[in-house]
Amino acid sequence: MGQHHTFPLGMERRARGAISNDVGRFEPVQRSYEADGWTPDADEAPLRTQTTIEVPRRVISYNRSPDLPFDRSINPYRGCEHGCIYCFARPTHAWLGLSAGLDFETRLIARPEAPQVLAQELRHRAYTPRTIAIGTNTDPYQPIEKTHQIMRECLKVLRDFRHPVAIVTKGTLIERDIDILSDMARQGLVRVGISVTTLDADLSRKLEPRAPTPQRRLATIRALSAAGIDTRIMTSPIIPGLTDHEVEALLKAGKDAGAVAASWVMLRLPLEVAPLFREWLEQHFPDRAARVMGHVRAMQGGKDYDATFGTRMRGTGPYAEMIAQRFDAALRRNGYARKLPDLRCDLFKPPAEAGDQLSLF
Repeated sequence: MGQHHTFPLGMERRARGAISNDVGRFEPVQRSYEADGWTPDADEAPLRTQTTIEVPRRVISYNRSPDLPFDRSINPYRGCEHGCIYCFARPTHAWLGLSAGLDFETRLIARPEAPQVLAQELRHRAYTPRTIAIGTNTDPYQPIEKTHQIMRECLKVLRDFRHPVAIVTKGTLIERDIDILSDMARQGLVRVGISVTTLDADLSRKLEPRAPTPQRRLATIRALSAAGIDTRIMTSPIIPGLTDHEVEALLKAGKDAGAVAASWVMLRLPLEVAPLFREWLEQHFPDRAARVMGHVRAMQGGKDYDATFGTRMRGTGPYAEMIAQRFDAALRRNGYARKLPDLRCDLFKPPAEAGDQLSLF
């Protein structure tokens, strides 16, 4: 078993989102941090990002969730260095024997053979193409992508197979791949969503400590749009009492940057995310913590989170309805598309491999 530490409340790690590092829910014991006196400044030392390698047997994950617009996805990485405190993917680290807290943002797993495995899966004779979503769990353009380039290689595979893909990211590194994405966009094979949670740079630094600034993400929307790539602004999650007042400003900023569509999801706090978020609130916004969580519970049936399909993304009750109405009004006012054309699946064709017999016609 790896070492998983719970740091004393108030010990904020620089440029990290989570404050603590409780072991995952499947671990039989809890481990706690105790200073030994040998390293008096260790409490203040930055936590270094560690990356290990995984060789995947399969990379396409399938889901049957009725409230998701896709049935398959790819994750080039496990864990995410952006460190967004609200990330609903944090609990997935528990399956690895790691913490949803600081481990999730410092102990990352790269899957460099994912592109080759993806190509094998797409070549399977029983495979039927539908849009693959990337970035729905952890960000494919987080900082380690600059070194590993797994996402870029996966995009090359999808381009060569003429397979549709929908990408969600906060990472401005996606601009590096405009050459591939613009080619796919001309064929109706790609759509991008850029997540902009707040326009307040100070709040963003606390919420998403290693993600690009909000203004830099808006610049990415502008760059992608200028390259002919349909891009949506994703104002997700909307956090009651912290970012809810920005709905209209976010949609206007996205439209001004060239976004053609917009979407939103209410704050979700499944499993380990709820205590991590409450801890973060008490650290950064103690005066608002009770009000924020009060709104959350009012929308989640009195709980921190209700996983019921159909309502888990938006919540229920007067407050959730008010946010939905404001969003729809801003959508109309800014002239966003209600629905974008479906990505094309009819162009899918595995490229010839060395040794294949080519058709004469």
